[in-house]
Amino acid sequence: MPARPLVVHVVGARPNYMKVAPVYAELERRGDVEQRLVHTGQHYDALLNDVFFAELPLPRPHVELEVGSGSHAYQTGQALIGLEAVFEDALGDFYRPALVVVAGDVNSTLAGALAAVKLGVPVCHIESGLRSFDWSMPEEHNRRLTDHLSTLLLTHSESANENLAREGIAQERVRFVGNTMIDTLLASVDAAREAAAWRDYGLEPQQYVLVTLHRPALVDRPELLTRTLLALQDVARELPVVFPMHPRTRNVALVDEEKIIVTPPLPYRTFLSLQTAAAAVLTDSGGIQEETTVLGVPCFTLRDNTERPVTVTHGTNVVLGLDPDAIRTIPARVSQRMELDPPPLWDGHAGERAAEAIERILLDLPAAAL
Repeated sequence: MPARPLVVHVVGARPNYMKVAPVYAELERRGDVEQRLVHTGQHYDALLNDVFFAELPLPRPHVELEVGSGSHAYQTGQALIGLEAVFEDALGDFYRPALVVVAGDVNSTLAGALAAVKLGVPVCHIESGLRSFDWSMPEEHNRRLTDHLSTLLLTHSESANENLAREGIAQERVRFVGNTMIDTLLASVDAAREAAAWRDYGLEPQQYVLVTLHRPALVDRPELLTRTLLALQDVARELPVVFPMHPRTRNVALVDEEKIIVTPPLPYRTFLSLQTAAAAVLTDSGGIQEETTVLGVPCFTLRDNTERPVTVTHGTNVVLGLDPDAIRTIPARVSQRMELDPPPLWDGHAGERAAEAIERILLDLPAAAL
């Protein structure tokens, strides 16, 4: 029997790092549990991952599974096989975890939850309760299934609590801790502003539009993607457009780089630096909707829905629909920065509350689980 219970954190994509890092750091500070970090490699770029570990309070992963790209079934299956081996100690470096922590809604999130529960290991889900109510989104399948597999569900908004209650999840399994990703943002934002990354592209603060688009609903539809790029070229006549392009988008996009500033995916603080000074952000990313809400930067979401309605009701995010023509309206809709209080518990202390909830549930688990 180990002296301290083992908590294993599973990450698979860049947003997972920002959500897990504050929780990992606070549990480490408290010193009451052992921790291991497992990176499935669902999304992997050696340079960006090295930079992420340098910028965030995370160790290098103790295990890297190198799942790589592939279909949803392939990624989920490969991650499930690899994680089961880790949790069973087949790789020889772990003892059986007392708790597995997963975050967000990528395929690795669901694989981590499935691998754990099939071995009788309890699961904690960071960012529980988000719902787009759009069953065409793979992320919706992952987040719903993960929530119903989890013993401890950590939510970041009141609407998430309401979603879980409607689905019959017992209230005692749910803890409203706030947004752990905003902890990471607030810890990094001063350094990001000081970096002034916009200067690297010859830009002026609040005089450009920052773009990030990667979801299959857009990228896998050539006609829609072409219309989107043409609309961005029209926007660029009024405001420069900076587009850090996801590899899956770059592989299929024909971009006029004389009109649109295209960059590779950027390190976290570099991208955050560009966000802080943007006149507006156009995105289909969930996390960026939240970051812009705290930064007070106008956000326009090129999707038919959002699982983060608090960003809309808060007044910083406009859901355009999956309508490229609506992009052309952005320059006319950009307003002054919004001085708004952040949503409840988006205060930089969510990691502390999450760590407390994790330690509390470890105390409540039967001794056999430890």
